[in-house]
Amino acid sequence: MPPPDTRLADFEAQRPRLLRLAYRMLGSVSEAEDVVQEAWLRWARVEAGVDTPAAYLTRAVTRLCLDQLKSARARRETYVGAWLPEPLLGTTDPDEAIADDLTLTLMLAMERLSPLERAAFLLHDVFDVALPEVAATLGREPAAVRQLASRARRHVRDERPRFAVPAEEGERIARAFFAAARDGDAAALTALLAEDVAIHSDGGGKVIAFLNVIRGLDRAVRLFTGVARKPGYNPEWLRAATIDGLPGYLSIDRGGVLQTNALEIREGRIAAIYIVRNPEKLRHVAEVVGSR
Repeated sequence: MPPPDTRLADFEAQRPRLLRLAYRMLGSVSEAEDVVQEAWLRWARVEAGVDTPAAYLTRAVTRLCLDQLKSARARRETYVGAWLPEPLLGTTDPDEAIADDLTLTLMLAMERLSPLERAAFLLHDVFDVALPEVAATLGREPAAVRQLASRARRHVRDERPRFAVPAEEGERIARAFFAAARDGDAAALTALLAEDVAIHSDGGGKVIAFLNVIRGLDRAVRLFTGVARKPGYNPEWLRAATIDGLPGYLSIDRGGVLQTNALEIREGRIAAIYIVRNPEKLRHVAEVVGSR
């Protein structure tokens, strides 16, 4: 067995990558951290003879995630209202980075995949794991894994953003939307939102949120102007943020409810709004806000 310090160094070198993989598989920061911790415990107990720590740890995390997805999917069947992944804030620190180039919209597209399709797509297409190693990880023949990845690729292909949004433009639109929604400015909202805009709101039954997705410009404008007329409505802007690859912002709503607001922007207009208010999904965000 290699010396403990060498084993720990091998693991720490892989930790950011393992966290990215687990989060993309599970859509939960806390569950991803638990899975990676379990992978460490397994790695710490493994006997000598592992030539490639990265391959061993990737395989361990993937299999743990597949087990976790069985119970996660059962929980989502009884989830109150719309389900969104735990929001992940962008960071410029490569040692802390968990995000990659997969956006929240792509993560939602992956929710429609089977667990094996999801794993095959992430390992092969996103993390560049060789096909034979993916097959060994999933316990399938390479030809079967190739089909899994191909099916997954077709499902998510249409969800890739067609237009990259510069950070400055994203923040400008986010600030304009926040002000228009806060003030109930119908004209400004109409100018900012796309005709087919969709509003997703995840409260998980813990706090007030829209139970169903709100679709269409007219409904969205009526919704935001109606909310703005409610007594005591005066949301507070906290800061701009990149949330799972999308521009957005953090805010405080009535009753001190923290929420993240991610905006999918197409051709200068907001095509989708993803609002997470469930406090159980915002613990890591609350820590970031509290540290500022």
